[in-house]
Amino acid sequence: MWQGQQSPSGEPNQQKTYPGSAPEPPRRPRNRTTIAVVAAATAVVVACGVTGFLVLRDNDGGKANDPAEAKPAATGPASPDGSDRSAAEAGSGPLVPGWNTVVNAKRGITFDVPASWARQSASWVSYVAEDDDPEEKPLVAMMAPAVLKEKWCTSDDNKDGNEEDTSLASTGTTGEKGSKSAAEAAEDTAKNWVYGAYTQPDRTRLSIGEPESYRTKSGVEGSLVTVTSSGTPKTNKCDSDGKAMTFAFKNAAGDFVSWTYIGAHGVPDEVSETTIRQILSTVRLFKEGDGQD
Repeated sequence: MWQGQQSPSGEPNQQKTYPGSAPEPPRRPRNRTTIAVVAAATAVVVACGVTGFLVLRDNDGGKANDPAEAKPAATGPASPDGSDRSAAEAGSGPLVPGWNTVVNAKRGITFDVPASWARQSASWVSYVAEDDDPEEKPLVAMMAPAVLKEKWCTSDDNKDGNEEDTSLASTGTTGEKGSKSAAEAAEDTAKNWVYGAYTQPDRTRLSIGEPESYRTKSGVEGSLVTVTSSGTPKTNKCDSDGKAMTFAFKNAAGDFVSWTYIGAHGVPDEVSETTIRQILSTVRLFKEGDGQD
């Protein structure tokens, strides 16, 4: 996974600028997810020392996303199952003791991750694109991801002297504009993550599970789809099969959104299904004050 760069001030660490936002085609290695920094109305992508410009679309990268819209979503109803949201109606701390809270206020989603997962800022976007696309148009993306083992594998596959880090797994949230159902959104997003990060240009290695009805601890109901890959050729040091689990549902505004786990599959330190589902169980509608540690 490429590491994006962010200055201590929180502004993108731009290394090149281009008049009128005309991009230099980014260079990228095979099958790796890119971390990007989103700024104002134009997204500035910083990866591997190359600065490009990308206007993201509304699903935080794949189905359109105007960063200028970034504002808190409507507050949802109180938890129907009576689960602890601490801080009363002023937002919640983590539902699992010792975990940390991740927030995507724009899409109206909150969830928790174990303390070992590194939370990125709310302005960070992680996405995958076709390897041969010079414009890096995202297939799918997630905002404010949490990443596990950011330097799980390091390699210099193209032998240019620049090593690139690949993480073990990440999880984040996405808008699903244009989706007709939760099941459709969950399947499309999970497929695109595994294809984009692990198997491209081959879609035949994907195994797509049936949509599963799912209800989180706080009572959010939606559709869960699991996609895995098998037999992906290991042509480079960090190559592996992949696994994605996407839970799609409607937020308080009635829009389809989703939570996704994406990570290496079939490796000795693969994240367990139990841990993934425990993270998933904490998905809830955003409330003001969520994530304020």
